[in-house]
Amino acid sequence: MDMPIPPPGPSVDPLGGDALHRLVAGFGRFRHSHFEADHEVYDRLLDGQRPEVMVIACSDSRTDPAIICGAQPGELFVLRNVAALVPPHEPDGRPHGTASAIEFGVVALGVRHVVVLGHSFCAGVRCLLGHDHGGQRFDYVSDWVGVAREVREEMDGLVTEAERLLIARRAEQAAVLASLRHLATYPFVAERVADGRLALHGWYFHFGWGVLQAAEGPRGPFRQVDGGAPRPAIGSCPSLEDIVA
Repeated sequence: MDMPIPPPGPSVDPLGGDALHRLVAGFGRFRHSHFEADHEVYDRLLDGQRPEVMVIACSDSRTDPAIICGAQPGELFVLRNVAALVPPHEPDGRPHGTASAIEFGVVALGVRHVVVLGHSFCAGVRCLLGHDHGGQRFDYVSDWVGVAREVREEMDGLVTEAERLLIARRAEQAAVLASLRHLATYPFVAERVADGRLALHGWYFHFGWGVLQAAEGPRGPFRQVDGGAPRPAIGSCPSLEDIVA
């Protein structure tokens, strides 16, 4: 049976308002300044992508890895999810979005480096620690961040009200290290790490201070790797010395 056709309603902007109009205007600037100006780059990318680096980053709108690292098109293969988490290898026959992206980057593209990029003020890690997000409760987010429950167990007993902000920063870094450990449980990752074809890295972007830190080992600590001086703390940022101590 044919579905009835609804009567025409009031005129609706197909772009949905100012926010999407700004994005379309931004695309115009991109097309002029990058796509047309660097058309050789995009012509070359028609043949396929050959990135050397895969970045596993948070979905947070403030921490785009391509912007943070000044990457060019085709330079990074990026996977983003809440809190930049990697679940342990789980061959159960079910669809696994994060695992499939890792497999594609490592096996199909042959990346040489996988970087897990965490960041400060991460709402996903806050949820993992059991802190609410503006009084909200989530069905899917809570289950997802549970893949890093070892971080919460590591932080249990350490948190007092005075230390909560500092512990959150350390938990964000601990989540990066947990994801690195989980990465090593994937056979195709472990095999390539063992024979030197692949290296795993843990990075942490503190955007309150404007610094990039890297883990010196599987248990840390994180040390600054960029050459810039941390900007003065604003708001409720703890000192950089406290974070890396």
